[in-house]
Amino acid sequence: MNRLKHTLLALPEKTETFGPIYEGTLRVRPAECFGKDCTGCRSDPCHVFTDDEPTYYHDGVGYTLSATHKLAKDRPTVVIAIPADRLLGHPAADSPAAHLAAEIAAAEAAAKKRREANLPITETHLATPLTIAAADHALRALGPVIDALNAPLYNRKRTDAENGKYVLDEPGSIVCLRNSAYFAFAQPKWYQNLTGTNVQELPDMPPPAVCLCIRMQVQLPFHKLRQSVRMLCRDLPYAVSAWLADFDRAALSAALALSETQQKIRVWLAQSDCCAFLADGSILPRQSGTERPMADALPFVSTPADAVTVAGVRGMGIRRGVTVITGGGYSGKSTVLDAISAGVYDHVLGDGRELCLTDPSGVTIAAEDGRSVKNLNISPFLKWLPTGDARDFSTAHASGSTSQAANIMEALDANSTLLLIDEDKSATNFMIRDDRMKALIAREPITPFTDRVRELAARGVSTILVIGGSGEYLAVADRVYRMDEFVIRDVTAEAHDLCGGLSIPEPPPADWSQHRCLRAEGFTSFPEGASSEVLAVDPLGFLRIGDEAVDLRGMSGLALSMQTEALAFFLRALMRQNPNAEIDLASAVDALLARIVREGLDTVWSSYFTTCGRFLALPRRQEVLAAVARMRHVQFAPTVTSEKTAEEARAERLARWMRGENV
Repeated sequence: MNRLKHTLLALPEKTETFGPIYEGTLRVRPAECFGKDCTGCRSDPCHVFTDDEPTYYHDGVGYTLSATHKLAKDRPTVVIAIPADRLLGHPAADSPAAHLAAEIAAAEAAAKKRREANLPITETHLATPLTIAAADHALRALGPVIDALNAPLYNRKRTDAENGKYVLDEPGSIVCLRNSAYFAFAQPKWYQNLTGTNVQELPDMPPPAVCLCIRMQVQLPFHKLRQSVRMLCRDLPYAVSAWLADFDRAALSAALALSETQQKIRVWLAQSDCCAFLADGSILPRQSGTERPMADALPFVSTPADAVTVAGVRGMGIRRGVTVITGGGYSGKSTVLDAISAGVYDHVLGDGRELCLTDPSGVTIAAEDGRSVKNLNISPFLKWLPTGDARDFSTAHASGSTSQAANIMEALDANSTLLLIDEDKSATNFMIRDDRMKALIAREPITPFTDRVRELAARGVSTILVIGGSGEYLAVADRVYRMDEFVIRDVTAEAHDLCGGLSIPEPPPADWSQHRCLRAEGFTSFPEGASSEVLAVDPLGFLRIGDEAVDLRGMSGLALSMQTEALAFFLRALMRQNPNAEIDLASAVDALLARIVREGLDTVWSSYFTTCGRFLALPRRQEVLAAVARMRHVQFAPTVTSEKTAEEARAERLARWMRGENV
């Protein structure tokens, strides 16, 4: 940090441009002069070479500075690279931390072989469930340290630009791949400081090592150079060193143990006849307006017949097929569905739902009046349309029923094998039509979901429904659960008895496949006639890219604002990397997801867009495809694609998860 301090103090007192700290100029004495009073270094300028290295070191930890964007030269982005062994210490054998240490050692051994063969290190990131969980835990553990640094800087009468501020990502309750905390290869300090910006190469260049990288920002105070020097060169590095010295490795082990349990349950889900698991003792209700567990809430307890023990955890396995959850008002039925929906992501200790896990392809389906639909086959639910063909349906403003049909068909096209539906958020005429209405209205184009849900189950697509007012679903359900003051009971036999042999006639088998391919024309971040790109995320729930204003408000799978930011950059990367006339969208999304897992989320980030956030969290494949489907200016070309069965899709997702890829 002495070199950074020297660079900063060379700037004018009222500086507004911090460019030199991003260049990190070095005057390097060669390694052969190490430990010598070399006359060549003094007399021959050619003997000393210059290099740019915007990474500064303190106590073995690297701090890499970069300009956030052209309008924020006084708000550098800082990536803190902490050697993994400093974080882990010496973990006990067979502990989760030891498993993580083994993963890191294996990665470094593979990198060493590549270096010996003169090959580049391609394993730039380590993205496995354990590394993601460890990075997430460290990010959360560093939060109080940064809060303590900010406390003396805060003055409510002044702006952050006047006070100065450290900005760390706020990760929320889910655990996922982020660009604010990850494990990657980093170069340890390879020189010895001399004076000013003069350094000397070490005789033996240390090899790149796996480090925990934490990305944050530092808002430097306006026209306060001395305070800026303290913030960057003293307060931050000293606080990080103190945090490392007192790092709670027991808490890290607990987070890693939870991650191991979560992954074991997910493997069990992929291989069993269950699509969701709710652990006994889970706290499902949330405090009003927050994601925190409700205080004094009744812990969840499984029904006796559905109780299973997985990885040492007892809970309720919700089997595949058609499941109905019913109950009176305020009984907790929607709360259970919300917990199942949240279970597509892993959650942290203390969330209350950390062992409530769901098929990761699960999609929440609701009516979405006004959304755009393009060239979509919705014929399983629409027999005919007044204008156009239900097998190639397009509209700029879908109704409640057509939007819900479109959401289901798009989820199936994204290989989802679990649909989650709440009656209160659905279009009534899409969900049900009783015998009297069928008799009264003979010419009805809509095939209600009751008539198709069994067909979907036969195809391997499960459905979990919250129903409060439609008894028809009792007749088509494999299982019926009743919530009563947040206690769940199996009432399947009672429900089937009430139906009295009622059966729902099934229509002829439907064509569930899609026959469309995205055209590159119109799929662009450049507005028509413009020479510069447009990319912004509106806090009201719209993503603006090119000429598009994509309405994301109906996409409940976006659990974090950082996922929405990442989605914006993801779509831009898709647009720029696929210039061909026609795009195999699913393959392009899969390829970009694999690249992000391999190289990190910053592969899609760009500093050009000054209003976009710096912290990104990876969205699911389903959300990326759903966002493209909501664009109003895209066009699709007809094509024929082979359709995977639900079983094949589940097997493929499990194989991808075992390879450490995003699922």
